Amino acid sequence: MGIQKDTVRFNVGGRIFETTATTLANAGRNSIFGAMFDENWALQTDISDEHFIDRNPDCFAILLDLLRTGELYVPANIPEKLLYREALFYGLLDHVRSAKWGQFDGNRLRLSRSITGQAPGDGTAIRAGPDGGCCVAHGSMVHVYDWMLDEHAPITLDYQRVNDVGWIDSQNIVISVCERLGRGDGGMGLFSSSTGELRYKFQVNHENQVKSFTAGSLSFSSDYKIFSSCKGRSNEYGIGVWDQVTGKQIDFFYEPLGWSLGEADKLQWLHGSNCLLVATLFPRKDNCYISLLDFRDKKMVWSWSDVGAPITGDEKRVRDAIAMEENSSICVVNEYEDLGFMDLRSSAGSIRWSSRSRLMKGKMPDEPCYPKLALHEGQLFSSMNDCISVFCGSDWVLTSRLRRSYGGSICDFSIGGDRLFALHSEENVFDIWETPPPPII
Repeated sequence: MGIQKDTVRFNVGGRIFETTATTLANAGRNSIFGAMFDENWALQTDISDEHFIDRNPDCFAILLDLLRTGELYVPANIPEKLLYREALFYGLLDHVRSAKWGQFDGNRLRLSRSITGQAPGDGTAIRAGPDGGCCVAHGSMVHVYDWMLDEHAPITLDYQRVNDVGWIDSQNIVISVCERLGRGDGGMGLFSSSTGELRYKFQVNHENQVKSFTAGSLSFSSDYKIFSSCKGRSNEYGIGVWDQVTGKQIDFFYEPLGWSLGEADKLQWLHGSNCLLVATLFPRKDNCYISLLDFRDKKMVWSWSDVGAPITGDEKRVRDAIAMEENSSICVVNEYEDLGFMDLRSSAGSIRWSSRSRLMKGKMPDEPCYPKLALHEGQLFSSMNDCISVFCGSDWVLTSRLRRSYGGSICDFSIGGDRLFALHSEENVFDIWETPPPPII
């Protein structure tokens, strides 16, 4: 950017502001001020002109100061949502977000706020959106929130229980639901995140016939594919693949004899190996099954199961799994928050358990626990009851905990951008955790 010293005058809602082109250039090309510059960042407008903008002058003053100093100060008399809407108008929302919250760091997260659901219990899943919002599956409904945490029109699935949700982009959500016997309904649909409109359904074709099915866990690949576990009434059990753009089924991986894919709890697309992690876990099934599927060769390239393991073994209590490609391993967690690791380079698939995070001392929890795992920017997260633990380093050392007891156990959590969302089971409350900016020196 060239250095500009020209003075620019604005009339915003009747108040006069003067600034320099250099300050305005800090807003970037995607802002409303970006159009005032040519490709060499030379000011195109006549500096003698006064530019009138019919917007809130108090918010303009805050945003102009942000461009000048890089710091955000919001007076107590200015509602934050008003400032966010004004920042959205000027194209400065990213500037506000980066000034208000620093880069995501699990060890520096602070509770920002909590939002109470419309009805207690039955929380199924929470998913962070690409724009900083989230969606919450609750029974047969999905509640969608934007970045300002305003709720959009809820998506109602006509009493079909929601199993999973996922974001295609900031405008579209995929929802998987249970089959409704006798009605031929079920499967998956693509919905507008803002209006709740059903845009199209994803169908399973088996032997040239369209089948009703229960869709379970979802995952998405970088080349616009959607993966879902599928359970039908004949033999269409396995993992279906659809094109995000057309909605057409493009592949299906039928589960091998004696294995379980159609009822999977967890799907995870691995970009490096072009494989799909499929995990069907206790207590959905009496036995646990974890595998990596290669759709190019229709092969199960890695697998582990606790079938045949001693009933007293810890493997019988695997509750979640996540692949860590950089470490060539899979991490699992049991109901005591013990972490286990399996080497993807070994076909033996035995679990190396680590009990340094054990909290329960061999006792079962008094309330249902929903252990979940997530990996984000080199940090490992594990939920247990009303707490989320953060593990770091090559040995995954426990470094911090996030806890807020209101609402009961955490039944699910999700990380997206600069936020962590945690959904509590009993009161259907979800918490928003954010990383504050580093201190100003």
